[in-house]
Amino acid sequence: MNNVELFNEFQQNLDRQAALINTFALITSSYFVVRAVSAIREGNSQHCVRWLLAALVMGVVFLVVKGGEYSHHLGEGINLSTNTFYMFYISLTFFHFMHVIMGMVILAAVAIKAQKGGYSAAEHTGVETGASYWHMVDLLWLILFPLVYVMR
Repeated sequence: MNNVELFNEFQQNLDRQAALINTFALITSSYFVVRAVSAIREGNSQHCVRWLLAALVMGVVFLVVKGGEYSHHLGEGINLSTNTFYMFYISLTFFHFMHVIMGMVILAAVAIKAQKGGYSAAEHTGVETGASYWHMVDLLWLILFPLVYVMR
């Protein structure tokens, strides 16, 4: 709020297309996770696993695209101490990046357990818990995307 001009100037250096691709990837992944929960509620472990793997693929898309953004900025010599804008941009988005990785670990663990028959229509709390974490990560991105990339 105290550096509106700085924020507006350096926000223009961000790749909005990459951010939009990542938004699409995470929203799509959330849909896949919803389908996984629906499948396990119906007792279909194999479909649950397939939907979780599809969500993981979209997580990989997010990480690759975001990693490309970070690589570009680091290649330009941009880091946390460049200015206040980049300090917030890197801190907020990297915090989210790490949560995406943790979410992927959780979804992978859930998928492995589902593959081994560890969940059923009667007992699928772990799938729903993993899904809740993944949705929280997506919700955080839906706040960060407009805040960092769009709002002026």
